Amino acid sequence: MIPNVIKQASFFVLSRPTKIYERFLLEQINSKEQLIGIKGARGAGKTTLLLQYAHRSGYPIEKILYISCDHPAMAGVSLYDLAQDFFQEGGKLLLLDEIHKSKGFAPHLKAIRDTFDLQVIFSGSSAIQLDYESADLSRRVVMYQLPALSFREFLEIETSIPFDAVPLEKVVKNHLTLSSQVAAKIRPIEYFLKYIKYGAYPFYLESIENYPMKLLEVINLTIESDLPAMFNIEPSKLDKLKKLLYMLCTTPPLELNKMKLSGAIGTSWPTVSKYLTLMSKASLIHQIRGGAGMRTINKPDKLLLDNPNIFQVLCAQPNIGSLRESFFVSQLSYAHQIHYHDKADFIVDDTFVFEIGGPGKTRKQIKSLDDAYIIQDNIEVGSLKEIPLWAFGFLY
Repeated sequence: MIPNVIKQASFFVLSRPTKIYERFLLEQINSKEQLIGIKGARGAGKTTLLLQYAHRSGYPIEKILYISCDHPAMAGVSLYDLAQDFFQEGGKLLLLDEIHKSKGFAPHLKAIRDTFDLQVIFSGSSAIQLDYESADLSRRVVMYQLPALSFREFLEIETSIPFDAVPLEKVVKNHLTLSSQVAAKIRPIEYFLKYIKYGAYPFYLESIENYPMKLLEVINLTIESDLPAMFNIEPSKLDKLKKLLYMLCTTPPLELNKMKLSGAIGTSWPTVSKYLTLMSKASLIHQIRGGAGMRTINKPDKLLLDNPNIFQVLCAQPNIGSLRESFFVSQLSYAHQIHYHDKADFIVDDTFVFEIGGPGKTRKQIKSLDDAYIIQDNIEVGSLKEIPLWAFGFLY
């Protein structure tokens, strides 16, 4: 039998009205799939997405069961047994939130998928790795990634004005048209400065004043709870992960090197490298590797915080170069391949070369390169090969 406390919690959650704004991913989910996974950073809106999907499904509330796997009542409860009871009672849609909090979940999901005529949608941390579980789940599940809010989505929430997503090639080639169309409706710089401070996570809508405190809590919970739940990290090492984040906040891109990182943290490079990989999986940082012709050079990856909001809560004076590059990478990494370049900042999809800077940035550094562009911060409209930084926030 499904515990009454679980049924009651599900009813209360499903009965609440969901937030009106719908993330872009909701339209992309294939509702015909039987087993669907949504992964993303804490605070990205995964729970809201699950509930919005449930409301769209058309099923009555008694045919839907929502379970938060970190609920105290779930301790020791078998996901398979719970799904069996739900199916026998006529259930149709099973929503499993925070699935990474359920130990050994993969075999249960496989058995549920293979046994019952249920649609199961689960959410989990960005760091969730189905490969780490047994049961060959990969070919049975369709996984989606929910990134942080894009600048475009932030604008829609703030202004209630719809803005179309723009493919990268059109941003690059037609940015003058994009800039004029957006500037005719809003002041992009005004909203961009707000986005940099608090626009990356939907929970800013709850309270802008409390946003820094809540974001810091998200960071701490990711390091202290989510990562240890999935990987074997000694509690004594968790402070080292936080120190790594602080260093990335204050240091210019590429200034860090293996010796400096290892020495500052007091840990060997292999251990530091492991920590960086885990934080990258958990959507706390980006690791950008060198592009074609650079991958064999003994250079460290370019390390950036996952999005510019994290800078606001980790250090009083963030490095402006790192902050700009963090925004750029956060907007492109969802759907594009990014490497750093030996003569510029980045090369994207092995095609477009970008150098990022302030309004006075010139083309001197990249004048000999094809398909090379300057990305300038704090400008509303660019010129032929100078593109406003904010324009890259319209990719999704």
